[in-house]
Amino acid sequence: MTLPETMRAVEISEPGGPEVLRPVTRPVPVPGPGQILIRNAYAGVNRPDALQRAGAYAPPPTASDLPGLEAAGTVAAVGPNVSRWAVGDAVTALLPGGGYAEYAVTHQDHALPVPAGLPLDRAAALCETYYTVWSNVFMRGRLTGGEVFLVHGGSSGIGTTAIQLARHFGARVLTTAGSDEKCALCRDLGAQRAINYRETDFVAAVKDATDGRGADLILDMVGGDYIPRNVKALADDGRLVQIAFLSGPKVDLNFAQVMARRLTITGSTLRPQSDLAKARIADQLRTRVWPLLETGAVGPVMDSEFPLEKAAAAHARMEGSTHMGKIVLKIA
Repeated sequence: MTLPETMRAVEISEPGGPEVLRPVTRPVPVPGPGQILIRNAYAGVNRPDALQRAGAYAPPPTASDLPGLEAAGTVAAVGPNVSRWAVGDAVTALLPGGGYAEYAVTHQDHALPVPAGLPLDRAAALCETYYTVWSNVFMRGRLTGGEVFLVHGGSSGIGTTAIQLARHFGARVLTTAGSDEKCALCRDLGAQRAINYRETDFVAAVKDATDGRGADLILDMVGGDYIPRNVKALADDGRLVQIAFLSGPKVDLNFAQVMARRLTITGSTLRPQSDLAKARIADQLRTRVWPLLETGAVGPVMDSEFPLEKAAAAHARMEGSTHMGKIVLKIA
């Protein structure tokens, strides 16, 4: 395959709002040892992209400065010591950055085959959310069948993924969302109870739904005053997994109740983790989750599609919090 020297991309011209996203021409990246170059057909749009745009989530030193943490397309070139992929293979991949472009590089072990029957726009909406949900809900949070699982933001990309996977593996799923329409979507995906947090106190609702016991596991990306409320909503021996702080990372919390009720508070971010850690997540997804995508047992919920040059509009929609499911950029 003959590669061009330059490509279309969208860069962050300076920290700020969606308007700082600017179409540019960049050199096509060259894959290094163990890396593959992907010709992107679509790229996913995620909250970390907006944090990077605002200057609050710097990329790792060796990563592209372009936003974009997931994409789907075809392998355009391989670097030295690549054995897993060949030029022309269809892949969906977790990226260290650089997804808002015609070409991006990633470690060969962080790409997965496009599930059979799944179009590339939907395939591009998989990796950031599925890596995040699997590693935090099942690997770190240790969710098992029969447990009660609460996920906040149930209509988001993370939320819709978590509801489907938790339900499939036998958990009883509760969720919060910001409108009756979003709550209806969550119930359609398998949530037994969807709580409109604008109208109902989720702590009281969780206690009511569990006969006063509480949730075994909570996945939260809100933070702020949700943190002590989450602690109250947990069952004894429950686990709280924090993956973001949309309302801030600092709060007063009485840890005596954590000790007395044997609670676990943990969390993670995906991007800074080692290549090996991400490869281990990919291996579990390949064996445990990708077969479910191929049968249609689970799948991405799609909200909208924007052309690459309209990335600013995609960010504005995401930050307006009216979307349900995933937003993608069409590149090829």
